[in-house]
Amino acid sequence: MKSYINNHPYLCEKDSSALIVFVCGEEESEFLNNLMISVEQECQVKLSWFIYSVSNWNDSLSPWPADPVFGKEAFGGLAKTTVNDLLTDLTESRKISDTETEIPVILCGYSLAGLFALWTAYQTDLFAGIAAVSPSVWFPNWIEYSSSHIIHTDYVYLSLGDREAKTRNPIMSKVFDCIQAEYEHLASSNQVKDVTFELNPGNHFQGVEDRLSKALIWTVKRTTEII
Repeated sequence: MKSYINNHPYLCEKDSSALIVFVCGEEESEFLNNLMISVEQECQVKLSWFIYSVSNWNDSLSPWPADPVFGKEAFGGLAKTTVNDLLTDLTESRKISDTETEIPVILCGYSLAGLFALWTAYQTDLFAGIAAVSPSVWFPNWIEYSSSHIIHTDYVYLSLGDREAKTRNPIMSKVFDCIQAEYEHLASSNQVKDVTFELNPGNHFQGVEDRLSKALIWTVKRTTEII
């Protein structure tokens, strides 16, 4: 198991069954090592990891500009730049990979990074699976976008906390309806081989590590056919 932070090449080790690309902020760094170990142990496979950290969360991960939804910070809509940089890093890293065979690549993110993971799958077919954990599908005009575009991945994992919609924020309170619409669209459109939606106990900030672990275990097992 090897992992590197931005601008340092990952190595797909020999006998790796999949590559996990995890888009995250500073908060997730506290439990990353435990997350890696738990997913590998549960799936009983060797995995390679690429940890892609972003600093300007609202700007770097939003697919298009939007007004502030909470607080005063707007969304800059720079996801296109972020995904281009990410794909460049992955392409350069593959040139020095330890493995000679192609392995499934999984993109994972939590919250706005979960929305970014979903949106990225509409831009490229590089990723065999998407693990979108508590994704910000309440984002303005997201459902209109996803329902009118083709997603280019085989497996999609969606999850949400059962208390996330219980907020006075009129936009974010629609998150359950939005993720249900996303799931139903993907499940009925025949665009993917498999999609699942899991409702977890708690609000947006509870059980993050466990939710990520469940998401990655499901996606690794599907993309590597360990079911």
